[in-house]
Amino acid sequence: MLSVVIPTLNAATTLAEVLDGFLPGLGEGDLEVIVVDGGSSDATCALAQSGGANIISAPRGRGGQLSAGAKAARGDWLLFLHADTVLSADWRDEAAHFMANPDNTMRAGVFRLALDDGAPAARRLEALAAWRARVFGLPYGDQGLLIGRAFYQSIGGFRSLPLMEDVDLARRIGRARFVHLGAEARTSAWRYRRSGYVRRSARNLICLGLYFLGVKPRFLVRLYG
Repeated sequence: MLSVVIPTLNAATTLAEVLDGFLPGLGEGDLEVIVVDGGSSDATCALAQSGGANIISAPRGRGGQLSAGAKAARGDWLLFLHADTVLSADWRDEAAHFMANPDNTMRAGVFRLALDDGAPAARRLEALAAWRARVFGLPYGDQGLLIGRAFYQSIGGFRSLPLMEDVDLARRIGRARFVHLGAEARTSAWRYRRSGYVRRSARNLICLGLYFLGVKPRFLVRLYG
């Protein structure tokens, strides 16, 4: 079984399309979707229920929500996905091929980042994300993460961090153990459109640099916005 874990917080505008990407197949015994809600006040939970997902609650904070979802999951394989990220139709074939290869029991797969924006700045950011993932072994959390349960547990899983939970886990996985899958993870670019690509990218880079210098994630949340 493959368990898909999606952390949510007021994600009603995007969640339905994300869940549609797992139909057909959801509920047929080899695929489950777990929505881990952090206290939404909109229609997130209702949409999750109507979309066939299992819903659990956890304290707000993506790291903790992802951890809670993994603990509730029944699958031998886990797919962590953000609530505003839609996988392309070929994700199933890519995932099945990855999971069938015994060499990948101690590896993690990530998808190719794409932004739902036609602006040239979006293409530049996608190229930067691909470079960062391949050279430094630091994929964005928006790229999804496909990983065997045994491997996930052996490296300690997601920690209850309010920020940088993806970077924290990626460092424990290690660059050499990432496999870059061809399917697309199309992610909302609204934060970049709102703040501006240059400003938002600079802010993210500053947060990442401060994190590597030892600043605790709880102090970076306000800067991250």
